[in-house]
Amino acid sequence: MSAKNGKSLHIVMFPWLAFGHIIPYLDLSKAIAQKGHKISFISSPRNIDRLPKLPPNLASSISFVKIPLPKLAELPENAEATTDLIHASQMDYLKKAFDGMEPGLTRFLEEARPDWIVYDFLPHWLPPITARLGISGAFFFIINAWLLSFYGPTDAMISGSDYRSEPEDFMVPPKWVNFDTKVAYRRFEANWILGSVHDTDSGYSDSYRGGKIIAGTEALVIRHCREFEPEWLDLLGELHRTRIIPIGLMPPQDGGGGVEVDEGWISIRSWLDVRDKGSVVYVALGSEVTPSEDQLSELAHGLELSGVPFIWVLRKATDCELPEGFEERVRSRGMVWRRWAPQLKILSHDSVGGFLTHCGWSSIVEGLTFGRPLVTLPFLVDQGLNSRVVVEKGIGVEVPRNEDDGSYTSNSVADSVKLVMIHNDGQKMREKAKEMGALFSDRALHDGYINNFINFLQDHRATS
Repeated sequence: MSAKNGKSLHIVMFPWLAFGHIIPYLDLSKAIAQKGHKISFISSPRNIDRLPKLPPNLASSISFVKIPLPKLAELPENAEATTDLIHASQMDYLKKAFDGMEPGLTRFLEEARPDWIVYDFLPHWLPPITARLGISGAFFFIINAWLLSFYGPTDAMISGSDYRSEPEDFMVPPKWVNFDTKVAYRRFEANWILGSVHDTDSGYSDSYRGGKIIAGTEALVIRHCREFEPEWLDLLGELHRTRIIPIGLMPPQDGGGGVEVDEGWISIRSWLDVRDKGSVVYVALGSEVTPSEDQLSELAHGLELSGVPFIWVLRKATDCELPEGFEERVRSRGMVWRRWAPQLKILSHDSVGGFLTHCGWSSIVEGLTFGRPLVTLPFLVDQGLNSRVVVEKGIGVEVPRNEDDGSYTSNSVADSVKLVMIHNDGQKMREKAKEMGALFSDRALHDGYINNFINFLQDHRATS
């Protein structure tokens, strides 16, 4: 499929300042550009400089537009993405800096007059600007339907009016969920979503921002598919009374089977090549999670107690140290990797049989694309709900934790890893994960969703 009637669109992409958002926006940009359309991809200078190089065939179709962030005293020097933050308390100030991109973005839109802008959940000030300029807008939510459903109807998101005022209120499915599910927050997670509906140091709550975005969008585009948890998609349509466009799961393009000259991958692959098929658990908590020293220690001791071979990628720079002597004791069966690692290539390797993950939505998609059962250890935002869905689907197990403070023990980590990787009781889970892999890796299915979205963009562009 190519641009209809030979007419290509000019589409602006404007993601939030987190690489967990930026990369899916870039992946979608590539998919749209391949169909003959022009993309202007907007972010801060340092974030754009850190993006992977474009394939040669797309270099002329995707332009990167750098809009500087205002300098805030509360942010570290050169902090332009969530991964640059030192403390979670700085997140609100990054959102405030993000809001400071409004003048630069407005000037670009006034000059470029694109057909569409696809934006994230934070720029509540953007829909009035696009309406004034006659530019169509779509909200691309890079996570899934159940997280957004937990916030309730559009009006309630904007006004902050909600019957839920205590953590306990978020520990059960909301009253508007009209189907059976156990998906809800744990007590130690509930304070996060409770706080997200109240104003913050950025000046606006996440709930308000998302509500204003939804109220002003022409379509809510979401990384979800009807073949996986369709009830949540239907619920979103009922809550927001707007067009819901699932874009599929966007499985990774690179299965890791190609020639790779990166020396890091050569070292990792050499280590994996001598392990038994399906014997290794891959451990990665993403680039945003910074475990406390106690959490890091319990995880390390749990991996040690499990007796299961593992490769553990520590991507987030942290002052926390692993327990003394840990790496020496596990050297014969464990690898600790302290820099960026090619996650897709690791997950695709035959020696990998499971994935211990923080349960970010992109990581879940990547793990299940290769049919890997999950050991879930959620920390932030949507991760707890994602974990509940994984468990409800029978494709993973969640590490047991203290309901009040979220602490876990080395024994709970070890038992969870052994259940997923080696115990007979985990056999059905391993089989279900492989079955789910057929859905998550169905390239034709998910490409079809993206093609439907591109058709929508072509058919509903503003005419003014």
